[in-house]
Amino acid sequence: MIDAVIDSIRRWSASLGVLVIALLAIGSSIAVVAIPAKSATGVQMWTFARLHKQMYDPIIADWPAESRPQIALLSHPALERRMLQGFLTSTPTADLIECERRSVGRAFVGPLDSVGFTDMTDRLRSEGLLEQINMPSFGPWSSRGRIFGLPHDVHPVMLGYRADIVEAAGIDVSTIETWDDFVRVLGPLMSEKGPDGKPKRYLLNIWEDKEDLIELLLLQAGGGFFDEQERVRIATPTNARVISTIVTWCRGPGRIAADAADFSASGNQLKADGYVVAAFMPDWMCNVWKNEIPQLSGKIRLMPLPAWTKGGRRTSVWGGTMLGISKTAPDQERLWKIASKLYLSPELARSLYSTGDIITPVRTLWNDPIFSEPDPYFSGQRKGRDYIALAPDVPMRTSSPYNVMAKLRVQTAVISLSAHAQRVGATSVEALEPRAMELLKVAEDQVRAQIERNVFLNTSAERPARGGV
Repeated sequence: MIDAVIDSIRRWSASLGVLVIALLAIGSSIAVVAIPAKSATGVQMWTFARLHKQMYDPIIADWPAESRPQIALLSHPALERRMLQGFLTSTPTADLIECERRSVGRAFVGPLDSVGFTDMTDRLRSEGLLEQINMPSFGPWSSRGRIFGLPHDVHPVMLGYRADIVEAAGIDVSTIETWDDFVRVLGPLMSEKGPDGKPKRYLLNIWEDKEDLIELLLLQAGGGFFDEQERVRIATPTNARVISTIVTWCRGPGRIAADAADFSASGNQLKADGYVVAAFMPDWMCNVWKNEIPQLSGKIRLMPLPAWTKGGRRTSVWGGTMLGISKTAPDQERLWKIASKLYLSPELARSLYSTGDIITPVRTLWNDPIFSEPDPYFSGQRKGRDYIALAPDVPMRTSSPYNVMAKLRVQTAVISLSAHAQRVGATSVEALEPRAMELLKVAEDQVRAQIERNVFLNTSAERPARGGV
């Protein structure tokens, strides 16, 4: 009797499982249908960013109807799914697609002729736009020497620091040139201890599991995950030195870092309390702080990143967006005119900065007076000019579809290196570098193994440098 009951329950559970799967399938189908379909007339454009749509709508409001794109706002996952589905199955997508760096690489997995975006390289060259647009901004949208998108931004990175705390201590940040200088000059700010004997504040907002910041620092130092031919290059002395330094910042007697998480109420409160003195600040992050931590207005200033070596790069890059044209869309000439009119316009350059604190990648628009306006939130600093001064030096980045995988494997290496440091009591960069190289070699082998399964992106193949020039 008991066995019969159990068997009935099992059959019922199996049926329920089938029902759940069916309901999920139906729900997914409804969700796909609910996504805005391509209009029979006019030009359809997809974007994932509400702020972007709010900027674009007033700009295109007076355009002729036949050239005014109908902009649909999709969630990032929905846009990515619809885009890739269209590219892989040759089904319709939007005519214009605004795509973020995290997902665009997946469009470059196959051979060049299977990429779903229109190749813009020759047009950009013939119209002189390769000289008019900041060259490093093309990197994430390029594959095997060809460019597939107009860059929306540059996103150079500075350090935002608590000017009120630093100036009250009589510290002059202009004496800081390198990361060693940063630790030495600002070190006295950690002298005040709490009841637990730990510093009341730390110098830098970073932690060993922050993969975006790890990549940011690797790129700044001249490292990264791939070389100019998009071949995997993770186990390098530069990368080993950087991740070893990050671990010493987060652990041991020389600790200077703490985690005041971005995009969270708790992290914002820690920033407001002065728990961290400085944080990595790409131009778009300025807008995040203004909206999420308004109480710090007038207490923040920006400075270039300290270099890894004297005379080295004083900035890096974080984030990015492009506008691409679907290769299967009709009337490519009209779509190019619409895309370039929107993305290269002075109106968008001004709106990007006034609404989102983002500087345009169009170098010919950098003399606009808007970038010279003092910003009250940043203590009256003319920060637009400071970001523009750093823009040409932002590092080139890969468009590899394996970049996310590489980033996560290196994150794992940093976490493992931190555990090793605690286990053996290693407290210096020099003591950690040999183990760092071993861990990075594991990460590199894992990424290479995946790439070599792809005959179109095999690491043994030589190909032109990124950027299409």
